[in-house]
Amino acid sequence: MRVGCPKEIKNHEYRVGLTPGAVREYVAHGHDVLVESGAGAGIGADDNAYRAAGAAIAKSAEEVFARSDMIVKVKEPQASEWVQLREDQILYTYLHLAPDPDQTKGLVASGVTAVAYETVTDERGGLPLLAPMSEVAGRLAIQAGATALQKANGGRGVLLGGVPGVLPGKVAIIGGGVVGLNAAKMAIGLGADVTIIDRSIPRLRQLDDIFNGRVHTRYSTVEAVEEECFSADVIVGAVLIPGAAAPKLVTREMLSGMKAGAVLVDVAIDQGGCFETSHPTTHSEPTFAVDGIIHYCVANMPGAVPVTSTHALNNATLHHGLQLADKGLKALADDPNLRNGLNVHRGRITNRAVAEALGYEMSEPRAVLAA
Repeated sequence: MRVGCPKEIKNHEYRVGLTPGAVREYVAHGHDVLVESGAGAGIGADDNAYRAAGAAIAKSAEEVFARSDMIVKVKEPQASEWVQLREDQILYTYLHLAPDPDQTKGLVASGVTAVAYETVTDERGGLPLLAPMSEVAGRLAIQAGATALQKANGGRGVLLGGVPGVLPGKVAIIGGGVVGLNAAKMAIGLGADVTIIDRSIPRLRQLDDIFNGRVHTRYSTVEAVEEECFSADVIVGAVLIPGAAAPKLVTREMLSGMKAGAVLVDVAIDQGGCFETSHPTTHSEPTFAVDGIIHYCVANMPGAVPVTSTHALNNATLHHGLQLADKGLKALADDPNLRNGLNVHRGRITNRAVAEALGYEMSEPRAVLAA
């Protein structure tokens, strides 16, 4: 199989779908790899590094899309990319389709087989290809929140760690999953006063044990979310419903009760955001204000640290990528966890959460693969 890796074109996206090390693995499995010139520049990997790993270099993205059997990316395909996809191709990347009807329509029209990193599962029901970017985004959320909190950036002017004689800043984290856990680690490291809100009592017990009492935990109710948001300096939205649009847990009305200059960091923005007033932003213009509350809603947060993010992502995605390259569609038929990543196949939506969010008829993956 010929595996293609185009350069990412989303705003300030410096990650790349394949590292030179990953290319070597595909080549060792007998596959041809075609990488767009300059694709690895953001991680310090030039074309010669990819050549040394066994890849051929394409002059353009158009060449990569036209000549490849499988496309490996990081971010969801943009409009200029999805029109180049075709029925006999496999697309392997993050998709986040539920809040993105235009992309979904484009992928359905292309006929491509689209496998989404964020819905591939493991034997425990976890999301192993989403986890590394959730770890990065959770840690970055506190860095971003602390920066936006500075007065020169529109924030309250509070130092999260405080100083002797001055109380530390308060951080409320809505969601105790991978993002929330990693955000809490960073916030505690800065010396902030941290509360994690989650609707799972077992998870709250686990977090209490992990942090040995250094964080406050609260069961998620409307009242709890309101109280914590009203007292916090930074609120991190870390809610995930796999494949589906994020629920709106912080409403426009609630902003009036928050501290002027407080910061909302919406890590769920890829799935539509968990704050009612959120809309996607970019690394070039990361924040905006609504009713005096600063919103940070960058839709590709890990792209800010592409070296760390790309290597972490490739570590997670390589195994299943090799399965797809080695076996083609049979890999999806054989592996139920990989099959859970199938979102679109030859014009049909094969993920229930996406179908329900966007009003499509859902086709069972096994049935469409067997057709």
